[in-house]
Amino acid sequence: MTEQMVALGQANAREVGISNVEFLLGNIESIPLSDDSVDIVISNCVINLAGDKTAVLREAYRVLKKGGKFAVADIVLRDELPEAVRRNVGLWTGCIAGALTKEEYLSGLKDVGFQSTEIEEIRTYASSDVTPQKSPRKNRL
Repeated sequence: MTEQMVALGQANAREVGISNVEFLLGNIESIPLSDDSVDIVISNCVINLAGDKTAVLREAYRVLKKGGKFAVADIVLRDELPEAVRRNVGLWTGCIAGALTKEEYLSGLKDVGFQSTEIEEIRTYASSDVTPQKSPRKNRL
């Protein structure tokens, strides 16, 4: 997403001796690759951070070869979040406030062309996982 991230990726690949990788500057809503050009699209909680999730899913479908795989790790909601949670910047950066419901995710995948989809539940979070906890330290002035 930034030139610094591309440079870091390239440096890390050189350091471990990987030569069959290419780092491109772009964003997830407009992937700088041609149609039907990749075997697998992977993501670790990036879709939840995107403003236009439909564009992200459309781009993933566009760049995948026929029979390709879309494998992501995202937080998926069972129910809508309260507006106060959706507006919490900390919960946005934590991939929670921008999450889609299971129905929205599956519908979005189908709408852009994916035919065989499933969501595998790995971990269930409780509301206490996203509630700010009071610090045990006392505030000092």
